[in-house]
Amino acid sequence: MSIGHFLELKERLEIQKYVKPINVSREDMVSFSGSPRKHPYDPSRVIIIADPFSENTFYYEFNIDDIVFVEDLSSISNLEGETVSMVRVWIRKKSIALRSIPFVVDTVTRV
Repeated sequence: MSIGHFLELKERLEIQKYVKPINVSREDMVSFSGSPRKHPYDPSRVIIIADPFSENTFYYEFNIDDIVFVEDLSSISNLEGETVSMVRVWIRKKSIALRSIPFVVDTVTRV
C-alpha cells in the first residue's frame, strides 16, 4: 500500500468544545467512564459498561437524577471494526449506585 493512500485528504474532523457547567464543583461529584446503555426495564436508570470489549468487564447502574453532567469521550473499536461510544458521567456524591461484575459459574480445572 502506497504512502499516498494514507495521506489522502479526508473529511473535516469535528471537535466539540468542552463547556463547564455552571455552579458545580469537583468536591460535589465523582466521575465514571464507560459505554452508556439503556436500562432493560427501568427508564429512570442508566447503565455504564466500564470496558465493553473486555472479557472481564463490569458495569455501573445509576439513577438518571443523580447525574450532574455527561462528557463525550472518544469512541473505541475492536479488531472486528465494531465501534462503541464512550462517555464520562459525573455523579452526585452520596448517591446510591450499583456496581455489578457478571461471571459464569463453573468448576475451575487445575493446570
